Amino acid sequence: MKIAIIGSGKTGGEVVKLLPENQISGIYNSSNKVTKDQLKNADVAIIFVPGSAVPEILPIVISAGIPAVWGSTGFEWPSDLDEQLKKHHTKWIIATNFSLGMNLIRHCMKTLAKGKQFLESPHFTIHEIHHKHKKDAPSGTALSWREWLNIDCDIYSQRKDDIKGIHELILNTNDEMISLKHEVHNRALFAKGALWAADYLVSHHSPNNGLYTFSEIVDQLFKELEL
Repeated sequence: MKIAIIGSGKTGGEVVKLLPENQISGIYNSSNKVTKDQLKNADVAIIFVPGSAVPEILPIVISAGIPAVWGSTGFEWPSDLDEQLKKHHTKWIIATNFSLGMNLIRHCMKTLAKGKQFLESPHFTIHEIHHKHKKDAPSGTALSWREWLNIDCDIYSQRKDDIKGIHELILNTNDEMISLKHEVHNRALFAKGALWAADYLVSHHSPNNGLYTFSEIVDQLFKELEL
């Protein structure tokens, strides 16, 4: 499997470290911009670029017609992206967070959210901390957490030092507090998840062409394990 890596920052750099040289078709960034022709030498692309860079890269990757894994945040995807990918006979997986463990958290959060039906005066808050160079706040993961909860709750963001990613959901009532926390120890976690997703796109018999979230793919895996 030949992989094109677009974005060589913190997470993209981790992807490069994990791959043998003969599996990398090219490494592209702001000083070595990717082209459609270069992408045609790859089986799949893994993309970790800031949201501000997505509008320039997006049409190039679409027109190349290869599978892609996107980990960009701080960007709103076009509403017709699924249709565009089907038109170009390709498939993408997008995510705000490529941790497989984070998807276990998602299932736990959906259970906690049910507490609002019977707990006394439940109050939910989300707290997230990242390194001082992360530009978007709240983080894409924190926004996903609020979406998974399906509860309108406050998000508190901090940017300091070289923290790789801490997210915590706190559920407070008059009588107790419940917290659910996820902390990243190593950025290789996200790179490994992205590589897992890339392999899934290239080697797995599904999904069909179109746009998928990482969560949808992991949920499908859970269903297969239950069979």
